[in-house]
Amino acid sequence: MFRTSYGEDIFKSKYAQNQYETWADRAKRVVNWVCGDMDGTKNHLLSKDDQAQLVQFISEFKFMPGGRYLWYGGREARFFNNCYLLRLEDDSREEWAALSQRAMSCLMTGGGIGADVSLCRPGGRALRRTGGVSSGPLPLLSTLNEIGRNVMQGGSRRSALYGSLSASHGDIWDFLHYKNWHDRKIAGSEMTIADAKKADFNYPAPLDMMNISTNYSDDWLHGNDNEVFMENCKQALMTGEPGFSFNFGAQKDETLRNACCEIVSSDDSDVCNLGSVNLANVETIEEFKDVVHLASKFLVCGLIRAHLPYEKVERVRQQNSRLGLGLMGLHEWQLKRNHRYEMNDELKKWMKVYETESERSANEHCERLFLNRPKGYRAIAPTGTISILAGTTSGVEPVYAVAYRRRYLTDGTRWKYQFVVDGTAQHLIERGVSPDRIESAVDLAEDVERRVKFQYELQKYVDHAISSTINLPEYGSELNNADHVEPFSKMLRKYGHGLRGLTFYPSGSRGGQPINAVPYEEAASKRGIIYEDNSEEQCLTGVCGL
Repeated sequence: MFRTSYGEDIFKSKYAQNQYETWADRAKRVVNWVCGDMDGTKNHLLSKDDQAQLVQFISEFKFMPGGRYLWYGGREARFFNNCYLLRLEDDSREEWAALSQRAMSCLMTGGGIGADVSLCRPGGRALRRTGGVSSGPLPLLSTLNEIGRNVMQGGSRRSALYGSLSASHGDIWDFLHYKNWHDRKIAGSEMTIADAKKADFNYPAPLDMMNISTNYSDDWLHGNDNEVFMENCKQALMTGEPGFSFNFGAQKDETLRNACCEIVSSDDSDVCNLGSVNLANVETIEEFKDVVHLASKFLVCGLIRAHLPYEKVERVRQQNSRLGLGLMGLHEWQLKRNHRYEMNDELKKWMKVYETESERSANEHCERLFLNRPKGYRAIAPTGTISILAGTTSGVEPVYAVAYRRRYLTDGTRWKYQFVVDGTAQHLIERGVSPDRIESAVDLAEDVERRVKFQYELQKYVDHAISSTINLPEYGSELNNADHVEPFSKMLRKYGHGLRGLTFYPSGSRGGQPINAVPYEEAASKRGIIYEDNSEEQCLTGVCGL
């Protein structure tokens, strides 16, 4: 059933409601809860034949509902939505409190949040009512960050948060540098926050629960390189953050993103509704069309059956009916067909089916159920956990590395490590694919433009956005240093007009990096053995136990 023991372990520990539930049982329970006669009223949202086919598609890992569907299917609560999009509506103390409350309500249901705080006045501006001065947007983002730190998402997982600020905001310079942890000393110590993070991933740091991006609009698109953009490029090469959010023309007001940045909107309290077709398990374009057809109808049913955290979310949901049908297993699909990690004619044909069939099926089913037509249909999420269940590559991401060394703490103080072969890579190798032929994210870090260009080509078929983190070599290396800022900025200008957003991860930029690529032969010969890491002090900074 499961390709890897890791996938099976994830299912049993996270999604199975009892020790006897199988993956096929879970598929049937989720489909019934979303599309079937869940309340005994014979109110089926899909025909029994469609439900049976959906159960089969999920059982065979051809369609994967979002993780919230898998978690809440069969439970009393039905918070099926992965994330909520929030906007500061005005810069008042009442709205600060209301935004914080909305964020907390969403996180408590298991949904992540994405918040845009561009309407905050810059720090230091006079406040008419109180006679004080504005604190600016960064303290508000910090407040949301601490809410995320202290509210476990739906009682089951670490909170996911995203924050954005307009490139034209008066505090943008501070925003660009807010996560420069290597420049910040811990009070009463010579250690930096980056040192502490390297020793203990959970050590609290500014906006450490939150991914951040800068919003760029038409002014950037039609203007020349400016200081803000060039500094953002430098920060991306050094630390990976802030990322880039592009909003042009008719989409200029769609500055809101969910936590992983694949859903876009202009409306506060909008919501994402996710599921992904697994290209790796679909054999023909005709079958792909069938899976897209039913997956789209499944997500439409989810609009009706989902519980929502507060009344405004319901109003916006009714107005927008936003869907986010995505893809996963794309890189495995390419490798099986001997394709490079780039666009090709065969993939274009499949993407056109994805585009047209998702809209046709969703529109027809919305009309049948008396719902507004969706304002968006397709969004490619990162699919971290559900891709592990399916045993394939995540979203549109390439295999991270064919093999890697995984380092971890056993009791907060003792480092151990194991050698791991990527599950998808191993599956392909067992079927005759040479390890040397499997391009990885580590390999593509040396060809960043090809990676960005591929995302640009895919974006033509996606009306929301694509969540994909582009790996970079370590800053200061031959392929990533101060001399690369200008060519990097030119490359972003070349493709940015056709993208909705980009995020980057320079190797080693966030201390405590748990995995590092190693040769396949080394990992294959040492799999399953746990090693003590005696290569360095067990606690470099003295804060491991904090």
